[in-house]
Amino acid sequence: NPRVIGVKNSSMPVQDIQMWRDEGALVFNGPDEQLLSGLAAGAAGGIGGTYAAMPELYLEIYRCFKAGELEKGREVQNECCRIIYKMCSTQGNMYAVIKEILRLQGGPDIGGVRAPLLALEPGDQAIVVQAHEMIQAAIAKYC
Repeated sequence: NPRVIGVKNSSMPVQDIQMWRDEGALVFNGPDEQLLSGLAAGAAGGIGGTYAAMPELYLEIYRCFKAGELEKGREVQNECCRIIYKMCSTQGNMYAVIKEILRLQGGPDIGGVRAPLLALEPGDQAIVVQAHEMIQAAIAKYC
């Protein structure tokens, strides 16, 4: 379609970014866990669900890539992945976790998720706090 100029590639294989670029599209990496790989494959940037909870870290990955500091970029990317794994270890939906992390960071209480997404369970709060603390520690270390 000639009216489409860009695409968010959410498939896990980063080579799909090249395929879209070869078609002339502006491509944004989708999987948060592979922003650095997506940039290396030619993505112009990224669009991710966990970016709201830790934008400083994703901006640092982008900065490292542009500056050629790939080892540091990989370290930050790996830490983002560890945080994502922690966020996904709750009973509730990851977006419920993100909303609670934003509240812990001083953002407004924007409520939970709507059905059919699963709300946080009482036991999830400790995991949310751990993820929040991991984010703060990573920002202090890398940014």
